[in-house]
Amino acid sequence: MRAVVQRVAWAKVHVDGELVGAIDRGLLVYLGAGKGDTDADRAWTLKKILGLRVFENDLGKLDKSVVDVGGKLLVVSQFTLYGDVSRGNRPSFDGAMPPAEAEAVYDAFVREARGAIGVETGRFRADMRVSSENVGPVTIGLDSQRT
Repeated sequence: MRAVVQRVAWAKVHVDGELVGAIDRGLLVYLGAGKGDTDADRAWTLKKILGLRVFENDLGKLDKSVVDVGGKLLVVSQFTLYGDVSRGNRPSFDGAMPPAEAEAVYDAFVREARGAIGVETGRFRADMRVSSENVGPVTIGLDSQRT
């Protein structure tokens, strides 16, 4: 499972002009499932995201997690994290999990995340418009297969 995580002051996602998800302070999570990902990959990714110490403590040091600061997650499905351009300029997405399976994995991730923190989402397989204010900027890439 792959994720790109950004610390944000706010983030929101629109589909066809409709606001479908929005958060204030928290993490914008672009999430992609790859072929062969397991429940263990999903659990590792969620634990890592919730535990990322990318928020500042009173001394200005990155030492607090999104849970510690009372933030939220905005989780956006992103199969393009599996884009492979090693053989040209047009990405191949062969490494991405097929859509029906990926949607079930995405839904499970969101359900499990909601057990620990406030979560908003985009809409799976929709053409989304994502806006955010990245603070820092802080952007972290995660890959459960490269642990």
